[in-house]
Amino acid sequence: MYLNKAMVYGNLTRDPELKALPSGMNVCSMSIATNRVYKDRDGNRQESVDYHNVVVFGNQAENSAKYLSKGNGVYVEGRLQTRSWEKDGQKQYRTEIVADRVQFGPKNGSAGGGGSAPSNDSAPKDDNKAPSVPDYPEEEINPEDIPF
Repeated sequence: MYLNKAMVYGNLTRDPELKALPSGMNVCSMSIATNRVYKDRDGNRQESVDYHNVVVFGNQAENSAKYLSKGNGVYVEGRLQTRSWEKDGQKQYRTEIVADRVQFGPKNGSAGGGGSAPSNDSAPKDDNKAPSVPDYPEEEINPEDIPF
């Protein structure tokens, strides 16, 4: 049995970016920072920060872009995926979490997750600004190309 599962809770380092694939499906990319506190050999308290690239598809992508912003807490559950492409003759790699589930944390400056949803304000914004196409490779992964 194989398992590819990632669970991350942290704060957004930037506002989510909503784009559309050529098929019309929405894709939202965001970056999450997680902090880790530990003691070093001498017993001193140390802090370490890790940054995670996250990609969300479909309706969750739309909701993430609409309701999340920089600094918000967010819980993401999904799988790890590494993409590769060639840029200027060099192979580029990016490992990201492809989210199956996104759960919003409390907004900055408020104790709870309540508040009104900006439903009327967001509709005209989406009509006036067409999302751009991301730099995802267009070919599908062939299972026969996987070495294991």
